[in-house]
Amino acid sequence: MKTIFITFAVFLSGILVMPMQHKNSKVTQFDISPVLNARPITVFADSSLINWTNGIDGGGQADGFFTKSAAFFNKQDTTHALPDDGLFQPTHSHPEIQLHYSNENSIKEQACTIAGLGEAQISVPKAKYKAIFLALTSAEGSSSLKIRLIYTRGAEIRNIIVPDYYQDIPATDQNFCYLAHNLAKWGPDGRMTEKDHHNIDLLKIIPDAKRTLTGIRISKEKAGYLVFWAAAGVKQVHGP
Repeated sequence: MKTIFITFAVFLSGILVMPMQHKNSKVTQFDISPVLNARPITVFADSSLINWTNGIDGGGQADGFFTKSAAFFNKQDTTHALPDDGLFQPTHSHPEIQLHYSNENSIKEQACTIAGLGEAQISVPKAKYKAIFLALTSAEGSSSLKIRLIYTRGAEIRNIIVPDYYQDIPATDQNFCYLAHNLAKWGPDGRMTEKDHHNIDLLKIIPDAKRTLTGIRISKEKAGYLVFWAAAGVKQVHGP
């Protein structure tokens, strides 16, 4: 009887942590390289650190993130650093998400930063999408965004408040989840300035499933410092 209970408990725990499944759907990582303008992550390549150049807060100059191998090279705790390849596996809250950095691409731009008023627009593979995911952080307080979903026929605007990246996301939040949770941050000298409690948030948007999406424009109000890390979409695939 005890063996049966243990087996059932293991089975149940597997259900609870099962990654997000999308029946008859396909996850597409969107190319945001045309808007990348900053390197907020220190990586490790060729036996040395390639330091971040545009940070994640304080007007983009104060602090940045480290990859795990960069933190290890500095003999620092790697628990609160980013994965080396920038790949985040699917969870019950989101599909697989790929950020635009890695130790191999050590000198390329990694993210899009917007300080003050500004905007960024990307094209997406034309399709009807079930959900869109945007990886974002806001520092120096929250950031107010107008996100314009551009379709082959018309457009619509969603008004979004991105919380400060030090703020925890309520479990009941229907719009945001964590992509990376409880991160540390590092100063330009490689010193860890805060050991934890910083997040990369993931915004989920449900577009009009009856219209073909072609692009996304993010427009930011003056307050806050925004980092746009990545975008992905889940599109319906028809057929068996």
